[in-house]
Amino acid sequence: MPASVWNGAISFGLVSVPIAVLGATEDHSVRFRRIHTVDNGLVRNRYWCEIEDREVSYGEIGQGYEMAGGRIIPLTDEELRQLPLPTARAIELVGFLPAADVDPLRIGPGYYLQPQGRVAAKPYVLLRQALQRASKMAVARYAWHGRERLGLLRVRGDVIALNTLLWPDEIRDPARAAPGPVVLEPGEIDEAMTLVEIMSRDSVDGPEFTDHYTQALREVVEAKQEHRRPPQAPHPAARPGQLVDLMATLQQSVDKARAARGEDLAHVPDLPRAATKTTARKTAKKSPARRASPRKPRHSV
Repeated sequence: MPASVWNGAISFGLVSVPIAVLGATEDHSVRFRRIHTVDNGLVRNRYWCEIEDREVSYGEIGQGYEMAGGRIIPLTDEELRQLPLPTARAIELVGFLPAADVDPLRIGPGYYLQPQGRVAAKPYVLLRQALQRASKMAVARYAWHGRERLGLLRVRGDVIALNTLLWPDEIRDPARAAPGPVVLEPGEIDEAMTLVEIMSRDSVDGPEFTDHYTQALREVVEAKQEHRRPPQAPHPAARPGQLVDLMATLQQSVDKARAARGEDLAHVPDLPRAATKTTARKTAKKSPARRASPRKPRHSV
C-alpha cells in the first residue's frame, strides 16, 4: 500500500474519524524523457532566479502570490497549513445524495480512506454501513494543496473511498459543442438501440478493456533495444469519406457486434428493422398495386 498523501479526520456531525488518505489508482503508462535529438543527451529543466540571474536549487524554491501590480507576497508552508479553515485538517461531510445525481464529468481522482488506530475503527465502520444502507454518497469539503475542494465519499468493498469533485463553475458550458438540428428516422434510432443492447457489458474489467497503446509501445521499445525492426501498424481498412446510408451502416455494425460475441448470424432471428427512405421508394416503385393502376390520359394542348 502506498504512503499516505494526507492525514486528518472525517467530520461526520459531531463524530470524528481519524484517517489517512492513500492513493487508490496507479499509472502504468510508459513515460518518455526529453532528449537532444543530435546525440540523445537528456534535456533537463533549470530553475532560474530573475533577480540574481542564476540557477537555484529546488530547496531554495518557495511559493508566493502575485498581486495585480506585480508585487509578490511570499507564503510559507506553515502559513498555508494554519489557514483559518475548518476543513484544513478535516474532511467535513456536508450532505448526502444518490450516486445517480452526480455528473460523472465532475468526478476526479480517487483515494482510499484508512482508519487510524483501534479507536477510529468503530466510527469508520459505522459511516461505511450507513452509506451502504442508504445507498448514497457523501458530499465532503476539505482543503488540500493550497485550495478548498469538494469530494465524494462512497463505499468500495470494505473501504470508504474519496473522489475529488470539481466545483460547478469548473465545468464548461457544453452548448458550444452541441450539433445543429438533425432529423433522425425512427428506424435509425431503433437500430442504434439494438446495437447498444448487443454491446452492453456488466463491467469494464473484461479482457477487451486493455491498454493496447502501452502494450504496443513496449513492443517497439523492446525491438529497438534488441536492434530489431519495430512492429508496423496494420493498414487501416478503407472507409468512405462520407456516411451515405446510416441505416445500412448500423445494420452492419449490429452484425459485426453479434459475430464478435460468437453468435451464429444464420440462426439469429432478425429484429424488426425499419426501411430507409431509399428502400421505401424502391419498394413503392416495384409495387404491383402501382403497376396495375391505370394511367391518366394525356390531354393535348
